[in-house]
Amino acid sequence: MILPWVVQCGQALNINQRLLSVNNLLNKRRAGVLLHITSLPGAGEKGDLGQDAYHFVNFLHDAGVSVWQTLPLGMTHADGSPYQCLSAHAGNPALIDIDGLANLGWLQISEQCDESQGTSAFNQSCLVAKAYHGFLERAERRDWDDFAHFCQEKAFWLDDFALFIALRNEFNQQCWNQWPEHFKERDSKALREARHRLLTEMETIKFEQYVFFRQWMALKAYANERGVLLFGDIPIFVSYDSADVWANREVFKLDESGEMLVVAGVPPDYFSATGQRWGNPHYDWKYLKKTGFNWWIERMDTQLEQFDILRIDHFRGLEAAWEIPADEPTAQNGQWVKAPGKALLNAIKAQLGSIPLVAEDLGIITDEVEELRDEFNLPGMKILQFAFGSGPDNPYLPDNYVKNCVVYTGTHDNDTTLGWSLSISDYERNYVYDYLGNPSISLHCALVQAALGSVANLAVIPMQDILELGSEARMNTPGTTEGNWKWRFQWHQLSAERAARLAHLVKLFNRN
Repeated sequence: MILPWVVQCGQALNINQRLLSVNNLLNKRRAGVLLHITSLPGAGEKGDLGQDAYHFVNFLHDAGVSVWQTLPLGMTHADGSPYQCLSAHAGNPALIDIDGLANLGWLQISEQCDESQGTSAFNQSCLVAKAYHGFLERAERRDWDDFAHFCQEKAFWLDDFALFIALRNEFNQQCWNQWPEHFKERDSKALREARHRLLTEMETIKFEQYVFFRQWMALKAYANERGVLLFGDIPIFVSYDSADVWANREVFKLDESGEMLVVAGVPPDYFSATGQRWGNPHYDWKYLKKTGFNWWIERMDTQLEQFDILRIDHFRGLEAAWEIPADEPTAQNGQWVKAPGKALLNAIKAQLGSIPLVAEDLGIITDEVEELRDEFNLPGMKILQFAFGSGPDNPYLPDNYVKNCVVYTGTHDNDTTLGWSLSISDYERNYVYDYLGNPSISLHCALVQAALGSVANLAVIPMQDILELGSEARMNTPGTTEGNWKWRFQWHQLSAERAARLAHLVKLFNRN
């Protein structure tokens, strides 16, 4: 069932309600499952917001799982990474449920059945465009009002985004810094002419966003009714090739011509001997502080509308971030540069109230990062795959946990736990078995049980680990650009025995 945008907005928590409920979200024992929307089953090229998403909510509800964690929902570039999106606000139109548009009468069945186009993203976009024409011809008055309300409420980002995507399409998907100078520099006369010339395409792009948000909010309402909270992810940085940077150059560290002076990443670590050169622009924190962090507050508000709980990816970047000269090919030759995380979090709290945030505090974590996290009482993350290799003081060992944390067997950046268990040394394997009391079950299943049995308030298990899948089901390998973000599960993999086992463990450890 798809609910009108206006109705969903009316159901959103106001700040006072949020203050009353925020502590209940993260301060009780819960179980969660990590699965991105694209990994859902279905007939299309990737998972979407259709019936399989609702079936997944039902599975979580039946198992007593009360948290569904996804990756960011933004519109991706060609590589499909949800951490490098074309907007910090816009949703990914590739996730739209086409059948839902047909059910509304905006898309005829005959228009859906062009098999020559396949299930590509291009065909998906064409179908949504056809649905827009159907909307213009057949939508009811309340739907027109709903769409107009959405466009008005989201105009602060939607207008620039629609123009950005329309121009990007016109210039063959080139990055905005390669556009003709008057568009690159946002010449007012050129933009006014483009808005007139590209009006129909811009309205179609706005319609795509309306449909995405309408479908997502309907799914969120259904999940909440079934006792399932949606847990989202905010990448700390945004893509250089994005509407955000094109329309807000003053927010970022760019030179006069709009080129990046420094880029984001992390130094050499567990994942990469040369570090990770992400290539995102860094923030001009002086400008942001001077403007009351308004850009960040608007971004956070958009995400709070879509999710019940939020994770700030690379939280340590709010205390200090690794800045790499833009001409460096790797992340090795960078430096840590301080960031005003305390001032930012105070500004967010002042404007939006206390909100349920989780700090992704993995990697090189200093005392200052931990102090920032703890000052705002944010739960950090514990990864069991990192726990068994450096002695009893390892912070990822369960006996070193506090309640106010989120434990994972692994994340989207790790191998599956089965894949990991097959790759570790005999010494590590014996250590794990010894620590867990020599369990009779397989090592990867024992780690799932250890996560759910820990004192952490929230335990999140990747769907791959519930299905007991190997490295072939890995979602992402950091530092690589090929073969990521493509894994999907199939319903036949979720046997009744596996579903019952999860439900049993959730109940056994008082997380239902």
